[in-house]
Amino acid sequence: MKVKDIPLDDRPREKLLLRGQQNVTDAELLAILLRTGTRGVSVVEMAQKLISRYTNLAQLALQSAESLQNNLGIGKDKAATLVAAFEISRRVESQSKWFSNKSITNPSEIAKMFIPILRDEVKEKFIVVSMNAANRIIRYNIISTGNLTSSIVHPREVFKVAIENNSANIILIHNHPSGNCEPSNEDIKTTKKLVEAGKLLDIEVFDHIIIADNSYLSFVEQQMI
Repeated sequence: MKVKDIPLDDRPREKLLLRGQQNVTDAELLAILLRTGTRGVSVVEMAQKLISRYTNLAQLALQSAESLQNNLGIGKDKAATLVAAFEISRRVESQSKWFSNKSITNPSEIAKMFIPILRDEVKEKFIVVSMNAANRIIRYNIISTGNLTSSIVHPREVFKVAIENNSANIILIHNHPSGNCEPSNEDIKTTKKLVEAGKLLDIEVFDHIIIADNSYLSFVEQQMI
């Protein structure tokens, strides 16, 4: 059945506007993003098949644009739209935990903010969180994206963004796609190098946090810095 053959009130977009987003199914929400189907397959049917292939929206949200392309008629535009929508969801989840007037007082607070962003990444990402003198977040920057096993971080890149953001101190964050939070020897050496560089520039490295799945390790909590 084509969307135009569905009663007006039951079409995904119209249904959402008339009845509210809570009353729209997963497939109908996905259909709104996909916009059109393919020859012989309505957009709602395409959405249903896509969810079935990946079991649920949570698993679908883990797919890259490349893996979605040519999948049940999904081209570059549709793949990009889906990946963007899921990324927005992750960032909203993370940023909803941010309190502009709240100072960061312990590692668990910052970990909770960045676990939604990093837990599903298949590549290592190294992030610098810039904070003011009251330990309030100014912004964060992704410094590097590595391969499946490592990212490459240079002090000049870390402190370039720290200075640009007028940081009083910074928090270093990176993920371990392996699911193991334990720091590698390279993690430890890199952290020591960045801590020393920060002292020279009068920008304190407040902590280094490693995220793996829904867990984290804090160098401060482990008394490693």
